[in-house]
Amino acid sequence: MLKTSFKKAVFLPSISIIVVLSLSCIFLPKLTNDFINHIKSGIFANFSWFYILSVSFFVCFMLALALSKFGDIKLGDDDEKPHFKFTSWLAMLFATGMGVGLMYFGVAEPLIHKKALQSSDEEAMLHTIFHWGIHPWAIYGVCALAMAYFGFRYKMPLSLRSAFYPLLKDKIYGFWGNLVDMLALIVTVFGISTTLGYSASQLNAGFSNLGILNGQSFLEQSVIIIIIISLATLSSISGLTKGLKILSEANLVFAVCLMLFVLFSTNTIQILSQFSSNIGNYLQNLISLSFKTYYYEKEHIEWFNNWTIYYWAWWLSWAPFVGFFIAKISRGRTIREFIFGVLVVPTSFNILWFSIFGNSALNFNDILSPFTSAPESLLFYFLQNFSFSYFSSLLALLVLALFFITSADSGIFVLNSLSSGGAHEPYKWQNILWGFVLALLATSLLYSGGLGAILSITMIVALPFAFLLCLMCFSLLKGLIVDVNYSLTKLSQSSVYFTGEFWQERLARILKQSKEQDIQNFLNTKVKNAMESLSQSLKNYGLKTQIVQEKSSISLIIKKEFAKDFIYGVQVVKKQASQSIIDDKFMPTYSKEFIFEPQTFFADSRNGYNIEYLNEQEIIVDILKQYERYLQLLFDDKNEIFTKAYD
Repeated sequence: MLKTSFKKAVFLPSISIIVVLSLSCIFLPKLTNDFINHIKSGIFANFSWFYILSVSFFVCFMLALALSKFGDIKLGDDDEKPHFKFTSWLAMLFATGMGVGLMYFGVAEPLIHKKALQSSDEEAMLHTIFHWGIHPWAIYGVCALAMAYFGFRYKMPLSLRSAFYPLLKDKIYGFWGNLVDMLALIVTVFGISTTLGYSASQLNAGFSNLGILNGQSFLEQSVIIIIIISLATLSSISGLTKGLKILSEANLVFAVCLMLFVLFSTNTIQILSQFSSNIGNYLQNLISLSFKTYYYEKEHIEWFNNWTIYYWAWWLSWAPFVGFFIAKISRGRTIREFIFGVLVVPTSFNILWFSIFGNSALNFNDILSPFTSAPESLLFYFLQNFSFSYFSSLLALLVLALFFITSADSGIFVLNSLSSGGAHEPYKWQNILWGFVLALLATSLLYSGGLGAILSITMIVALPFAFLLCLMCFSLLKGLIVDVNYSLTKLSQSSVYFTGEFWQERLARILKQSKEQDIQNFLNTKVKNAMESLSQSLKNYGLKTQIVQEKSSISLIIKKEFAKDFIYGVQVVKKQASQSIIDDKFMPTYSKEFIFEPQTFFADSRNGYNIEYLNEQEIIVDILKQYERYLQLLFDDKNEIFTKAYD
């Protein structure tokens, strides 16, 4: 029997819904497509205003957090370093979040807006950049920040349900938590399917344009989907830090090369000037566009629903997917760094991308406008207007294929984790299963109603998730408030602090460069003796204690039944010695490259401190000081999410 990390209460209902819909599309295509379109029309009529308000709220919420005191909080322990270097982090953000869309809409969207609205080039670019600016990244960021915060800061499972602990408490481990993860899983599957549909249609168009394929049909697009997802599955099996990291960084290089080719093949000065104007026009109109529902411009309602509302629904359907992935790669960053990284950097790149491709395409509007009914082909018709068009089209196909692979690759990774409750090492056969599910759903929806069917189902599943994300913001805020209150909790004035009674002994130790063995001896003697003495006294009061000693650490644990155990530990920490100290002839006792310290650690995410100069009695006092603080926190119910023991 196959071993699995799937949570049955999440996986089985989700996969059942996906399979039933896929079979309906295959065997009842017209009926299924009509039913989907009927629901979509109802959403357009009744909930467009909610999409606009909720997404704009996410932007305001993220900016407010970044500029507040909460921005200093780390997504992890206080002294934790980011797990990926900044450039790799940005490359993976870019490849996963929007790569396919940039390729598909970079040329097509400004041309379509200009034709549909009978607008100027400036207005066409404004609407395009608005759709690809800060709003989608705010949606991704809210979801990612909540999962990363509760997963890395509170040591909870990296799952969407964990983000609702302040609101649901222990219910996240039951029906309501399963429902949250199930909704996230279904939304993610359909969001990825939308992207696969766009990618397959554009790849098919590119191959046809170059004469590699004879036409654009359901069969050809299905074969493309199967081949690409097979490659993505192989990449996902290789592991996140191998396959996806390498593909993301390589594809970012290729995408930039394609962008620079277009920039220097056209009027470069004009495009850069338009780029500057696009930024100013976007910032000038950002607030009014963010809340505009076109209620007073009814002639544009259909365009508004088919573009702005659809985009917001598409980004929402991608939120658990991209959010989970961004959370996974963002451990160790501060909230402020995270928000500005997620919002500002990708948005700036998107404006540059659309300025280069979009404004250049508008210069060929008379040539390209007749082809706006086939947006999947517009990029390749556009490239035919430059020298070396065959080679630039091949490069575009390579970039698109790699974006396709990285999207499917990271999608498989996220689906595995969502269906496994945030398991770190899902079994590899599950990657193959999810690859098969994505291929089945994407091809069946194409069979039912083409790309339109995929877009419609995305619109439907995104609506309940928008409500969920709004609740998530309040849950996150509640957790952040507790975090700040927890960190600012003061020690009582009655606590005994470091005294100068043993100053001569301490002076001798300060002027000595401690070696690793010195600190190990300190742990084995003074620290251990202090913990044993205190442990015996605590047992006399009926408290259950345990002393755990490992190779380079020792800790005293005071057991609790309904709260996190109190832990006071000391570990050997290796640090780089300052070169100025080593070279200082007046500090002859410091000559080694490294120094070693006995540093405390606790059950939460606070930084420890050096206790090298404390004697046994003072170590006991220091433990009691921290235990008193711990008890103060237990007395206040607001701190429950920090002090409660999780299953």
